[in-house]
Amino acid sequence: MNQSRAALAAIAVVIPLAMLATVYTGRPAQQGGQEHDKVRLVASFYPLYEFASRVGGDKASVSSLVPAGIEPHDWEPTAQDRLRVSDADILVINGAGFESWAGEMEAKVVVDTSQGIDHGANPHIWLDPVIAKHQVEKIREAVIVADPANADYYKKNADSFLTELDQLNSFIKLQLADCEKSDFIAFHDAFAYFAARYGLTQHAIHDVSPEGDILPQKLQQVISLANQLGINVIYSEDLVDSRLADTIAGEIPGGRVLVLSPVEGIKQQEQDAGIGYIDKMKENVANLRVGLECR
Repeated sequence: MNQSRAALAAIAVVIPLAMLATVYTGRPAQQGGQEHDKVRLVASFYPLYEFASRVGGDKASVSSLVPAGIEPHDWEPTAQDRLRVSDADILVINGAGFESWAGEMEAKVVVDTSQGIDHGANPHIWLDPVIAKHQVEKIREAVIVADPANADYYKKNADSFLTELDQLNSFIKLQLADCEKSDFIAFHDAFAYFAARYGLTQHAIHDVSPEGDILPQKLQQVISLANQLGINVIYSEDLVDSRLADTIAGEIPGGRVLVLSPVEGIKQQEQDAGIGYIDKMKENVANLRVGLECR
């Protein structure tokens, strides 16, 4: 096994033996066109797309499987999506069980950005900026193996973004340092890692997926919990119908609904306006400060 293959083995998830012969070990062959000279990455959904784009810069071609503005939890790939993955050099996934379809893909290299993270049964690791740094580093390693000639370029890009994530972490700590409350009610169980990082307690209406019906008993439990804890802000999300959160808020004194985005899919108009992961996280903090009654 040469050095490139050894390095890939350290960063890629275990893939079926029949696929090992196709593991990518260098730059894509030039086929007459600038795009063909670039490393081709396909990311599973938005946060991984942004992380890969920030690392790859203009020397990588990066796309997302899940379209902009689409909730990714129950998304399934089409035949065309499978073709895109098989044609790419690297498939970047969140891992931790989020992409249930990933094992069926015929990918040259699969980078599971959750490898090395103690994630339990909850896949929402990207919402902790410190863990997000680990995900960026996994992507950086894979791209450098794929295109070692531009290693310094990818390192510089990654370092720049890692610094921004450090700054985001410091910003969140400062903004949430002096709050009356530490409990909040999220739409689904997406903020477990975020809450643990910043000393908060998350309660959720849905489990790890925002899909599915909520039984009346569960609805009443959430209303009772909000009253018990003196919570008057119920958090909805930007990619789901807010009526359920509205119903709960209507049953608690002074109840209101604000958005707490799991940053699972940024709408196209937001992306076109240059809004990304860090912007959405700062919006979340601003809305959390209201519900937590921060000074």
